[in-house]
Amino acid sequence: MSGILWSNNGRLDTKPVYHYIRVMSSRLRNITITLEEDLARWARVEAARRDTSVSRFLAGILKEQMSEKEDYERAMREALAREPFLSSDGPYLTREEAHDRDRLR
Repeated sequence: MSGILWSNNGRLDTKPVYHYIRVMSSRLRNITITLEEDLARWARVEAARRDTSVSRFLAGILKEQMSEKEDYERAMREALAREPFLSSDGPYLTREEAHDRDRLR
């Protein structure tokens, strides 16, 4: 029947079909993990709620953790690289310097 889809009752099938194509920009690696049964059950349920596989669900959690850690480390490096805005005779401000609001203005 020349590329046209017909339903069982002989009518033209007009239901739309959507295809999702994902281009992988990086190479994926398989890993094996061992989980307690209740944790594995929870992961399966949560993945199903999100309409995804357990593998993709766990990968998303790990990627989010990695991103948060990288963001924190970058912010820490930037903060430590800044020049101090108050001077002190020692490594820490004295009590008076810490509460001297006029020096900050």
